[in-house]
Amino acid sequence: MASPAFSTLASALLDIALPAACAGCSAEGATLCPVCRRALDLRLVRPSGVPIGLPSALPAPLAQLEWCAPFSGTVRAALHQLKYSGERRLARPLGTSLAARWLAAGAGGELLVPVPVHADRARRRGYDQAVLLATEASLRLRIPCLAALERTRRTAPQFDLGRRARRTNVAGAFAMRGPSQAARIEGRWIVLVDDVMTTGATLVACAEALYGAGAVAVSAVTVARER
Repeated sequence: MASPAFSTLASALLDIALPAACAGCSAEGATLCPVCRRALDLRLVRPSGVPIGLPSALPAPLAQLEWCAPFSGTVRAALHQLKYSGERRLARPLGTSLAARWLAAGAGGELLVPVPVHADRARRRGYDQAVLLATEASLRLRIPCLAALERTRRTAPQFDLGRRARRTNVAGAFAMRGPSQAARIEGRWIVLVDDVMTTGATLVACAEALYGAGAVAVSAVTVARER
């Protein structure tokens, strides 16, 4: 995982070579302009917890679930640029908003763990977007970040599947990276970090692996939720 200093330097060099444009309105100057960035704060002042009526409101065995905004408009465009267009600089505003929502909910946690993509996909992209988001959130929450999980097999994109197929797709697809990571999980409250939550099947599969390693509680926070 890249150090914060290296990430800051890389971002500064990229800003010089290729000035940023807002993911929401395309204005030059920042990856998210002040106006478009408000889309990330739609739930910032709302009470913690999942509103009654949402499908799979709190998927077991998650202890908590929080997210910043619906997966639409500016937020969707920003996440797509981060994941598919190589715009790593978006990890900073997205990770910052993710941390702000977690703090506003009054939640805690002892360790942030990103939901991993498969190693082959990370190699093709050059990074794992959840690791970038968790790293940024870690700096602001002052909660350590550990890439403790690995995706043990390739899975089909979740957005192509129905609710039941999604559960089957990711069941048993995550495991601890090794004994040292498992030792740091045991007896601790873990907070999973991801970009988008849909049915929660991926978060549940990760939580099961973490509970298997001895976690006492597993919560989750994502940038967006797709209803």
